Amino acid sequence: MAETTSPSNKGSMIGAGLAAIGASVCCIGPLVLLSLGIGGAWISTLSALTPYRWIFITITLGFLGWAFYKLYIVPRQCAPEEACAVPSVQRNQRIIFWVVTVFLAALIAFPWYGTMFFE
Repeated sequence: MAETTSPSNKGSMIGAGLAAIGASVCCIGPLVLLSLGIGGAWISTLSALTPYRWIFITITLGFLGWAFYKLYIVPRQCAPEEACAVPSVQRNQRIIFWVVTVFLAALIAFPWYGTMFFE
C-alpha cells in the first residue's frame, strides 16, 4: 500500500509553507540574492512586504493549526483498505507535520536571529 497524505493535509502543509515563505521573503530574499552574488541598490526595495509580514504569519499559523486539527483532533474516517487506515501512514504524517512546523518556525523567526549573520 502506498503511504500518501490525504489531499486536505497536503493542502494545509503547502499553504502554511507558502505563507511562511511570504512572511520571510522580505528578509531572506535579499540574503539569498546576495549569497548568489546579485547586488545593487535595488535590493533595498525588496523590503516592501515588511508591513504585511504579520498577515503572512497569521496565515501560516492558521494553516498549521488546520493541519494540527486534521491530524490530532478530527477522528479518521476511512475504509479498512485505504492508506489512511494504516497506523504507519498517520505516524509519518505527524512526523512530516512537526518537521515542517520547525522549518516554518525558523523561517518566521529569521528577522530576529538573522541579524547575527550581518554583524
